[in-house]
Amino acid sequence: MSADQDIAYLSATTLLHLYRKKALSPVEVTRFLLDRLDTLQPKINAFCIVDRDGALAAAQYSEARWQLGEAAGRLDGVPVTIKDLMLMRGFPTLRGSHLVDPDQDWSEDAPAVARLREAGAVILGKTTTPEFGWKALGDSPLTGITRNPWDLSRTPGGSSAGAAAACAAGIGPLHLGSDGAGSIRIPAAFSGIFGLKPSFGRVPAYPLSAMGLLGHLGPLARTVADAALMLNVLSQPDHRDPYALPPDDTDWCDGIEGGVRGLRIAFSPTLGYAKVDPEIAAAVAAAARQFETLGAIVEEVDTIIPSPREALFTLWAAGAAKLLDACPPDTRVLVDPGLVATAAEGERISAVDYLGADLVRTALSQQMAAFHQKYDLLLTPMMPVPALPVGQPLREVERQLILKTLETVGGNRVRAAEILGISPKTLYNKLGRYNAQSEPQRRETEPAEEV
Repeated sequence: MSADQDIAYLSATTLLHLYRKKALSPVEVTRFLLDRLDTLQPKINAFCIVDRDGALAAAQYSEARWQLGEAAGRLDGVPVTIKDLMLMRGFPTLRGSHLVDPDQDWSEDAPAVARLREAGAVILGKTTTPEFGWKALGDSPLTGITRNPWDLSRTPGGSSAGAAAACAAGIGPLHLGSDGAGSIRIPAAFSGIFGLKPSFGRVPAYPLSAMGLLGHLGPLARTVADAALMLNVLSQPDHRDPYALPPDDTDWCDGIEGGVRGLRIAFSPTLGYAKVDPEIAAAVAAAARQFETLGAIVEEVDTIIPSPREALFTLWAAGAAKLLDACPPDTRVLVDPGLVATAAEGERISAVDYLGADLVRTALSQQMAAFHQKYDLLLTPMMPVPALPVGQPLREVERQLILKTLETVGGNRVRAAEILGISPKTLYNKLGRYNAQSEPQRRETEPAEEV
């Protein structure tokens, strides 16, 4: 296979097969993808760091090993990217923020990055994230707007924005992301790829996230098999994470081709509270029927749990407050305004409220554990809406959702709050803010804001 053939969308498993047959070279693949990156980066803005020299050097070492039949690990010569929330030695981890000083010691790899290197992966560079990974969009004050390769006027989602955009654009098959409240799953849904949020502690992390037990690391890929292959590497132990699960010898690739015949699948179109876009609802319903065709037992269910939105926001806002805790007031003008606003709300959260939200989270875990005594899988839409326009403030998206919900229920605020998964008091407060001031029109180049 020559470099002028389109190898952009080859899977990791296919690349390894071709390396083994000596039908394709890691150097050839790396050069091809770096050229593709150069072409597409001005359009999608998926990377904040490109390690061209390091990637080519790693590819050359890999090529030599394959020529000798001595592959170093499960991903030898496979191109990967690293989200810019994880340490990667030799380069600053700026986390999408002007607040991080680039002039410090950057000689350490995060556990997941170290495992990828040990497995022989070729690291192309670091991908963009909203500031400190705080929101579900793909812009930051430091790196600007990351765009969706399917439609440049739309966001790829966040916070693993650059990872999803690069993956969908065919710039590498494997991408390391993180997920606290959807930061792998949202961009996977918006960008048409596969993303997995593994169980907490399955992939060791260091340094630990300010979001506490919400912070998970995991793979984004274009195929399930590739994500499983990557998880086999990422899940290897590291002493730096006190919450890491005990190591085991599970091969996450086992059973992928085993089918779903006989599995009991619960299909919940809305979880009992979400307002789902009709086109998305139809696509997910069609997927449920396909599972039945493949031999699964599919049962439609409605409400499984009450909306955890309020508890999640309490935990998330407290984490945002911790993120900015050491930030001097005069530097907050450099920070995403939405993060500043969320941190301000987090500063008002009491210890009692925080523990109450954590108890809601614990109860949710117990409810889902009981639910899965009956069902093997739960099938739902990942996102209720398609990819949002870039530069659109999430405050405006939320405002439109609230007004539409109120219209649907004839202005009944208590019922609207119940549907939205927030308390009536929170709904009243939000409506008060919307009525008190109108949102100024933002330019497309301005970062979106979330409240």
